[in-house]
Amino acid sequence: MSGYGVARSWLYVPGHRPDLVAKALAGDAEAVVVDLEDAVPVGSKVLAREALAGLTSTKPLWVRMNRPDDEEGRLDLEALAGLPLDGVRVPKATDPAVVTDVAQALGRPLHLLLESALGVERAFELARAHDDVVGLSLGEADLAADLRVRDRTALEWARQRVVVASRAGGLASPVAPVWTDVADLTGLAADSASARERGFHGRSVIHPRQVPVVHRAFTPSADELARARALLASLEDSTETAFLDADGRFVDPAVVAGARALLAQNQET
Repeated sequence: MSGYGVARSWLYVPGHRPDLVAKALAGDAEAVVVDLEDAVPVGSKVLAREALAGLTSTKPLWVRMNRPDDEEGRLDLEALAGLPLDGVRVPKATDPAVVTDVAQALGRPLHLLLESALGVERAFELARAHDDVVGLSLGEADLAADLRVRDRTALEWARQRVVVASRAGGLASPVAPVWTDVADLTGLAADSASARERGFHGRSVIHPRQVPVVHRAFTPSADELARARALLASLEDSTETAFLDADGRFVDPAVVAGARALLAQNQET
């Protein structure tokens, strides 16, 4: 039940706040990411790690560790080993060898966060670093700082790089990065709709109010689902690999694959 490739919303919650973790697990987000990294003050890192013990969830439960090549990350690896988590997010990913070490230490699905120019350049290598890697995403705030850009549109190429690297690496469609302006739900809706059209499925969020907006953006319409079902049903009436269906739509293996992917993401077979 990793949730990757299916869950539409991934809610970050600070690990040193058990009260907020409990609310997140009881809330509407489809997956919860307990954060040990940026949302946790240095003095609360131990508390955040200790609070993981005994956590259970009926929805996908992930943890974002600290970068694995520093002391906090090494302590996280010790604390996370053996916990019944659905997966671990690995920040500041740049080195496939380090990713392999993390995978061998944890034996859990890994979601790598690319937050630097080097991470983006190595996206495909990182996607193929280990069989436990299930996803890639951007950390856009850190990436923008590393690239010294201020215009959000300057990161569009990096988003598409992640989409291509994910699919080329045999991974599910990537989760879109966080929208940091919590008050701007209109912007979140527009950016999420664009992300879906450009190959993303689901989004990381940092506040519960963002969850319903993200759910609407990444939920196929009833018409989209009906058309996909009808398209697959039309295969039963044809012995050809490429044909026009009853509605005059051209159907070939690529179109069929798209319909199947849409239904699979909506948890239909």
